[in-house]
Amino acid sequence: MIPVAEFINFILHIDTYLSTIIATYHTWTYVFVSLIIFLETGFVITPFLPGDSLLFASGSFAALGALNIWILFFVLVSAAIIGDTVNYSIGYHVGPKVFKQENARFFKKEYLLRTNEFYNKHGKKTIILARFIPIIRTFAPFIAGIGKMNYGTFLKYNALGAFMWVGLFTFGGYFFGSLPIVQENFSLVLMGIIACSLIPLGIELYKHKRQKKKEESFNPTSLK
Repeated sequence: MIPVAEFINFILHIDTYLSTIIATYHTWTYVFVSLIIFLETGFVITPFLPGDSLLFASGSFAALGALNIWILFFVLVSAAIIGDTVNYSIGYHVGPKVFKQENARFFKKEYLLRTNEFYNKHGKKTIILARFIPIIRTFAPFIAGIGKMNYGTFLKYNALGAFMWVGLFTFGGYFFGSLPIVQENFSLVLMGIIACSLIPLGIELYKHKRQKKKEESFNPTSLK
């Protein structure tokens, strides 16, 4: 099992690791980055894997000529679409059983409930919006499977969301990642990307806790 400190170091210095991987494995780097994106979107037990930051860093290396931006974009979009499809299938076939468990072994039921609330608020658009929110991104297709969403509809939103998500961060890295100021502060930029992506989740958690607090403090006798 990877130590937490080492994993955090990997996230914050993913550019250093990617540089080593590219220098060592060359074209196999495409397989490496697409596998991480597939795992991050395809299984509810791996929401901790890097998503936004990996896309941005990969795009930055493409700008430097280490990777081909179009091959990179194609394999990452494909990985994201396939990942969500696998996640949907798992939710469709085994999700209901997992959802009934109070304490699942590999993930918290709380995440499923939060994602379900997000669905209630945003509907089918959740498949697209969730692409830009860590954790919810991983659980959204799983919940769609549990809810038996029409697969054709799911695939449409899945593909659109993948193109938007991968395109934004990969081409963002491609056009801005090679700038001197970004290169000199790459770790800070990645931290900023991670922090910004967590803001919507933080807002949802705040609203949830606030609503729960109101419900707990409600006194029916005060209406008499």
